[in-house]
Amino acid sequence: QAEIIQSVLLGNDTLALLPTGGGKSVCFQVPALAKEGICIVVSPLIALMKDQVENLRAKGINAISIVSGMGRREIDLALDNCIYGSVKFLYLSPERLLSELVRERVKYMKVNLFAVDEAHCISQWGYDFRPPYLHIADLRELHPNVPVLALTATATADVKADIQEKLKFKNPVVYQHSFERRNISYVVQHEEDKFRKMLNIVRGVKGSGIVYVRSRKETFEIAKFLTDNGIRADYYNAGLTVDQRAEKQEAWKNNRVRVIVATNAFGMGIDKPDVRFVIHKDIPESLEAYYQEAGRGGRDGNKAFGVLLYN
Repeated sequence: QAEIIQSVLLGNDTLALLPTGGGKSVCFQVPALAKEGICIVVSPLIALMKDQVENLRAKGINAISIVSGMGRREIDLALDNCIYGSVKFLYLSPERLLSELVRERVKYMKVNLFAVDEAHCISQWGYDFRPPYLHIADLRELHPNVPVLALTATATADVKADIQEKLKFKNPVVYQHSFERRNISYVVQHEEDKFRKMLNIVRGVKGSGIVYVRSRKETFEIAKFLTDNGIRADYYNAGLTVDQRAEKQEAWKNNRVRVIVATNAFGMGIDKPDVRFVIHKDIPESLEAYYQEAGRGGRDGNKAFGVLLYN
C-alpha cells in the first residue's frame, strides 16, 4: 500500500493489483486526504459505494455517493456540496459520469485524484454489458493534470494492458502484489448430493458464510433448505429491490443472518472480515471469478475455506 500511495502522491497514473481483502480503498483514501480537494471514485455497484461511504462517514470523513433513485434536486445539492462544501470523496457509477449535469459540475470541482475501483470491469463489461466504462477517460479532459489510480484484485496480462489504454495512462506505474492467500484452504469436491454436503459444511465450520449459485431460483430454494434445517439463512439476487438487497446485506453483515445464498450479484467490495467459508454449488464462470468470489472469505487473515462442489 505504501508504494502505491507514494506513486499517487507523486502524480503518477497508477494501476494497483492487490488480492481481495488486500486493503485497496486505503490506497486512494490516504492520498486524497493528504491533498487539498476532492477525490472522485468510480465504482460499479451501489452496494459497494454505500458500504464505503458509510465507513468513511463513521470515521468523520465527508463522503457522498450519487446513485440511481435520487431526484434531480438531491443530485444538484450533492454536487454543489462537492464544489463549495467540505466533501472529500464523491462516489459515482460510470453511467452517472456520462450525464451532462455531473460532467458540467465536475469541471468546477477541485479534484485531487480519480480512483477507478474494480477496474477489471473496464475490460470485462465495457465492450457489451456496460459501455459507459469505456468513457471514464473522458473525465481526464476536464482535469488533464489529475492522476488516475485504477484498482483491481484480478487481471490477466491483456486486461492490465487494456485498463491502462482505456484510461489513457501517461507514464504508467503498475504494482502487483502476490495473489496468494495463505489463510484460505481451497477444496474441490466431487459430490452427487450437493445439498447434504452444503449442510455438513455449514454445520461443521463455525462463523458466517456465502453460498454461490448460478440462478435466482436456487438462491431462494437453498436458503429455504438451510432455514428448514435450523440455519439462519437468507437469499440475495439481482431481482430484489435496492431496499431489499440493502436490508439483507445489512442483516448478514451484522450476523443476524449467518449464511447468505446468492448469485454473483452479491459480494463485490463488501468488507465483512469474518467470513469463514465460501461454497460454490456450481462451477463459476472463470478462474478470475472464482478467485474473486472465494477470496471474500478470511479477510481478517484467519482460517477460511473456499469449497467448490461439482458432479
